[in-house]
Amino acid sequence: MKTNSIKYSLIGLFLLLAVFSFSQGINEKKPKPLTRILFVFDGSQSMYGIWQSDIKINIARKLLSNLLDSLSKVENLELALRVYGHQNIYPPQVCTDTKLEVPFGKNNSSQIKYRLSLITPKGTTPIAYALEQAGNDFTPCDNCRNIIVLITDGIEECGGDPCAVSEELQKNGLILKPFIIGIGRDFSDAFNCVGNYFDASSEKQFSKSLDIIINKALNATTTQVNLLDEYGKPTETNVNMTFYDNFSGIIKYNFIHTLNNKGLPDTLMIDPLLTYDIVVHTIPPVKADSIKLTSGKHTIIPVNAPQGYLNLKIGSYINIVKDLQCIIRKAGEVETINVQNFRQKEKYLTGIYDIEVLCLPRIYIDSVTIKQSHTTTIEIPMPGIAVIKKTTYGYGSLYLENNNKLEWIYNFRDNNPYQETLILQPGIYRVVFRSRYSDKSFFTIEKSFSVQSGKSINVKLF
Repeated sequence: MKTNSIKYSLIGLFLLLAVFSFSQGINEKKPKPLTRILFVFDGSQSMYGIWQSDIKINIARKLLSNLLDSLSKVENLELALRVYGHQNIYPPQVCTDTKLEVPFGKNNSSQIKYRLSLITPKGTTPIAYALEQAGNDFTPCDNCRNIIVLITDGIEECGGDPCAVSEELQKNGLILKPFIIGIGRDFSDAFNCVGNYFDASSEKQFSKSLDIIINKALNATTTQVNLLDEYGKPTETNVNMTFYDNFSGIIKYNFIHTLNNKGLPDTLMIDPLLTYDIVVHTIPPVKADSIKLTSGKHTIIPVNAPQGYLNLKIGSYINIVKDLQCIIRKAGEVETINVQNFRQKEKYLTGIYDIEVLCLPRIYIDSVTIKQSHTTTIEIPMPGIAVIKKTTYGYGSLYLENNNKLEWIYNFRDNNPYQETLILQPGIYRVVFRSRYSDKSFFTIEKSFSVQSGKSINVKLF
């Protein structure tokens, strides 16, 4: 007896630990993504030009170094430095002149500052090629935000297409939309298609641009999605929302919408650097396109999603019918939006729907109205059972007799020579059958019969 008591205690303890571990797994939050910022720095010959208090290269080095000092203790951040136009003297023009000077790593600000101090402007400006090579600097990572900050005092000089390269990198999901700082004059016409352009017309503007970019890249940004009912109140919930990158079409997030303990939509933390297309997976789904967030601010996204319920019922004797389904369509449309089982209640957007019940014969119910927070119930009669008994293989069909016309319902299976059991809605039916071995149409057999709810009937074709 004591042994059994110990055994049951151990089983209980095991189950308790299993439930605890499972609940811990459910409640475990996803880790924050690692932010990786690659500075693509202009080391071309023109960076020797005089600009305000010094030459451009010195000013850019100093301001970027100051920024690096402020980032040295930021958690969950890795930095890297790629330079172009600094290895080969111009002329001649070398359009492959770019190098990853400092790869991604933690706490490498001092290393980047050191490499910056050694740069001597020499060559041309192969921006497209540098960006293309930058794509290889980001090693594969499942939970990373990859950001390029391009610092340049000129535009593409090697015939490349920075816009096309940036677009390809973004569409492949390799990087977020790049940031570009143009030194000395406005290059917005050349770089607006590449990414988010900042015009650094002065040293002060350069420093401010760097600060804005880092704030956008690192500041936490919150949002909430208000699923609105017909009264404009955010009461709808418990449905999945998919956030797509508007530019690349890549899935970025999935969230099951939740109301918190105050009855308000839950707050989400998402990347502010993307423009989103949101699909709320109601039936049918609703969409919100081109949603932009402001870094560091809370954004409320309203989506109209008023819903009610459709309940499908069938008469008594439910064991006769299993897995009966119906097709749900928007009224007057042919597209199937759902296939719903009977004895199941499902949520739909408010509106008018057409229903096709997949029974024998089909039942069509048009203009079913789904109202806000209301359950619309559709009930069909309990079917009956017809047992079609045969003595041989043959050819035949079942028809519904309706106003002296025959409506085809079902073709008999030639591989079953003895009987077929059909679940049929109440009504009057006719069987037309001929044996495979009869060589004259004259031997066709016809039999009419009536099906009643919840009852069986034997139909003998002999």
